[in-house]
Amino acid sequence: MPLPWTEVIHSGEVMFGLIAAGIAGASGVFGHIKSRKFVGQRLRYTPIVEKPALGLWAGVGACVVAAPLVAVLPFVGAGTAIAIGAGVGTGVALGVKDTKEPPKLLDD
Repeated sequence: MPLPWTEVIHSGEVMFGLIAAGIAGASGVFGHIKSRKFVGQRLRYTPIVEKPALGLWAGVGACVVAAPLVAVLPFVGAGTAIAIGAGVGTGVALGVKDTKEPPKLLDD
């Protein structure tokens, strides 16, 4: 009788796990880049960027919005929604930091 921790992992299971991890990572990075750019350029002169918890609320909101979408997709799951939320939250937080610096000119 084989021990429970010595089960053979099939290569198909590993492949689907790697695909899901790649999709989660790519979507988190994409959310970070786009949200940082949006906040740094478009929300620069609005009073909403002065709120200290803006990044946290944006990340939680992105996670809540992404959760039903990833629930119906075949390869991805809750980890992808969390990665999207973390990416957007950190992007917004760093975008707020970017708004405190004056915009750089092309000559500099």
